[in-house]
Amino acid sequence: MKKLLYLIFFFGIVTSCEDVIDIDLNDSEPRLVIDAGIFHFKEQDRNRVQIKLTETAPFFGEGPQFVRNARVTIIAEDGTQYPIEEAPSGGFYTMENFPLVENSNYRLEILHDNELYTATEQLELVPSLEFVEQNNEGGFTGEDIELKAFFTDPEDADNFYFFEGLSQRGSVYDTFFDEFFNGNLIFGFYFVDDLESGDSVKFKLHGIDEQFYNFMFTLLQQSSDQSDGPFETQPATVRGNIINETNEDNFPLGYFRISEVSTLDYLVE
Repeated sequence: MKKLLYLIFFFGIVTSCEDVIDIDLNDSEPRLVIDAGIFHFKEQDRNRVQIKLTETAPFFGEGPQFVRNARVTIIAEDGTQYPIEEAPSGGFYTMENFPLVENSNYRLEILHDNELYTATEQLELVPSLEFVEQNNEGGFTGEDIELKAFFTDPEDADNFYFFEGLSQRGSVYDTFFDEFFNGNLIFGFYFVDDLESGDSVKFKLHGIDEQFYNFMFTLLQQSSDQSDGPFETQPATVRGNIINETNEDNFPLGYFRISEVSTLDYLVE
């Protein structure tokens, strides 16, 4: 790919000249990006498989391309196979009311361009979000609205969490490890610009394992602007838990996880 850059040099006030510089940029082969999860929504007592497949694009391209017509299957520990159908819009593969069992392994298989991608995970449980505390004197100005969504961490276990605060004003993502608050009441913090009374905020708390915690922590460290979410294009490659069994050099990006999710809707006062 070639990109023309125009550098304009001004000599004095009147005289100027324009040089054209050609830069050759090597395009790498597209790489599969897999954002895959099985979610148990705790308060609604329902399960959902949700998988998004895209391919990476060149630096000056139009952005990631959705992957159509992949064969996506989830295989339970007892060998039962569940084909995951592609949504009409393309690139998304979903299934409602998936029969999810605690302490059971589930294997994700994706066949794309004659290559097989796999990962195996178990359900990670989560405590319930309990209440939201609002502070109207937050931020640097002392006049901004800050929210804290509280939950109680269970004792006698290492617990890892992925936290989301979502609204039309902006989204906040964070990860937690209970090393320093085991068994105590803890909160996820939500602060964005221009939050006002009457705004609706949805909080989500995901149970995750240590490997996904490390994966998400690294992604969030790289994301200076989280407005588009942590699964958008990152400045450096972060490897997930999915492998290419056909060609290990053509490894995918992304992750497969199985999370219990607690949700809490809050109307800003």
